[in-house]
Formats: sequence, structure tokens, C-alpha cells
Amino acid sequence: MNKYAYDVVIVGGGPAGLSCGIYTSRALLKTLIVSSSVIPPQAVLTDIIENYPGFVEGINGFDFVEKLKQQAIKFGCEIISGDVVNIIRNDNFELKLINNSEIDTIKAKSLVIATGRKNKNLGLQKELYLVGKGISYCAVCDAFLYKDKKVAVIGGGDTAFTEAIYTSKLVKKLYLIHRRKQFRATKILQQRLFEKDNVEILVPYVVEDILGEEKLSGIVIRNVDTNEIKQLQCDGMFVCIGHQPNTELARNLLTIDTDGYIITDENMRTSTDGIFACGDCRSGSVKQVITSAAEGVISALSVIEFVGKNK
Repeated sequence: MNKYAYDVVIVGGGPAGLSCGIYTSRALLKTLIVSSSVIPPQAVLTDIIENYPGFVEGINGFDFVEKLKQQAIKFGCEIISGDVVNIIRNDNFELKLINNSEIDTIKAKSLVIATGRKNKNLGLQKELYLVGKGISYCAVCDAFLYKDKKVAVIGGGDTAFTEAIYTSKLVKKLYLIHRRKQFRATKILQQRLFEKDNVEILVPYVVEDILGEEKLSGIVIRNVDTNEIKQLQCDGMFVCIGHQPNTELARNLLTIDTDGYIITDENMRTSTDGIFACGDCRSGSVKQVITSAAEGVISALSVIEFVGKNK
């Protein structure tokens, strides 16, 4: 690892960070992207991206991100896997990075935070213990494990419906469980799921308990209106109830909103001079791949201007 200063270090290897890296590298700024070894970009976990202009038939999320990586590398961007554990601001910035169990020090003239967001959990006893043993937050990753079995998908937004549509192609029976009678998912996703003959919609229900000791065997759900209790036998449960930003690293350096998202201006500048933010971790972002890429480009242009002024 080169210990001397990069012009810019981009923390996050999703569409926002990679798009930023493409532009800063093309501007001949020495650019490093640090892609988390623990939390994958949300786009990677998407089975098919079908609303990004230019991909008429859609594109697999993993393949899309890989194409962005190759494009960034083509222009000279360095990409490593690791996790930034500390940022110190001196004349420039110094980052402590865990990379293959070793701690590296990286110096940077500017930073871009593009760390995205992660899935929320239900907060139930045994939930985290049974992750990988019947409980998952990514159907694209794990749905194949439940071929011809029964599963439950928890949530009512686009993510829950997308995961449920994908999973319904593989499983014998799918329960979609949501705490409200109305869904936040877009109408076309609702239509696609409701057409499935192996899907049962259960509303308004919340998950009260998880059954099983060494692996999931079922769940207990409660009707919010009547308090009726039901026990469902299922082999898998996919939790899709929302997200929280991966901004713990920057909270002592930057101004954030009440939900933990980083506040920026229209040019992706944060409250700290020399630090920019873009994508799903940014307050006001609409959390779409195309807008994340666009915000990455805007942040890159701001970085180019900042580095140029401070040479």
C-alpha cells in the first residue's frame, strides 16, 4: 500500500463510489477506492436492474458493478478491499484501514464517503443467531437454498416485493408479511407478485417470535388490528424492512440528519472542507442506482475543483 497521499480516497465501492472514481481518474487525479470487505453494495445484491437507461433487458447487479470496476481500473483507479476504521484530519486526511487483518495508513488530500446503507433487522431474540440458518437479508444471495420449500418475506416496500418476486420462482410457498394494509412498493411490482399463485399475503401482521433452535423452523405472527396469533411453518425468512446508513465512521466529522444520513449541499460538499458524500448514505438521496451514479459524478467534479484549488 502506498503511504503517500492520494488526491482522493473514495470510501465505498458501489455505483456512487465507482462512478466518482471513473471521473476523478479520467481527470488524472490519483484515486483510490476502498470497497468494504464486510458490507457489499446494495446493487450487488440485486438480481436484475431493469430501470437503468441503456439496458433494455436489464442487467444483473453483480455484473453491473463489475463493469463499473473495470471501467474505473481502465482509467487508472486503484481499488482495494478493506474497511476504514478511523479518519484523522490534519493538514490533509489520514485513514486507518484494515486490509487482510493488517492495518494500513493512507493519506489523502480529499475524501468521498459513498458507503451506502445496510439492511435493518427485526430485533428479535435468536434473529442474529439464525442468520445463515434460515434467516437472510438477501434473497438473491440465498433463495436457491429454499427451492421447493416454504419461506416468508417480511416487508412492504420495493425491496421486499423484488425479493419476493425473485424467490417465488424457486419456492413451493411464499408468505409476504407486512405490518400495514397498504404497501409502499411500486404498483408494477405489486401487480407482478399478486399474480403469483404460490404467494399468500398476510396483512397487517408483525413477526412476534422466531421458532427453531439450530435452524429456523417457523415464525409466530400477530395481527396488528385484532392481536390474533398465527404460527407459520417455514424453512426460510427474508427480512426486508428497510435500511440504515453506513455512516458510523463519519459521524464525528460531518453533520448528519436525524436518521444518520450525511447532509451535503447540491455539489455533494459536506460540513467538513475536503470531504464529499454521495449515494445512499447521503441525506436526500432517492436511493436509486442511476441517481447514485449521478451523485458520484457530481462529487467527482467537486473533488476535481477542490484538489485543483489546494495544490
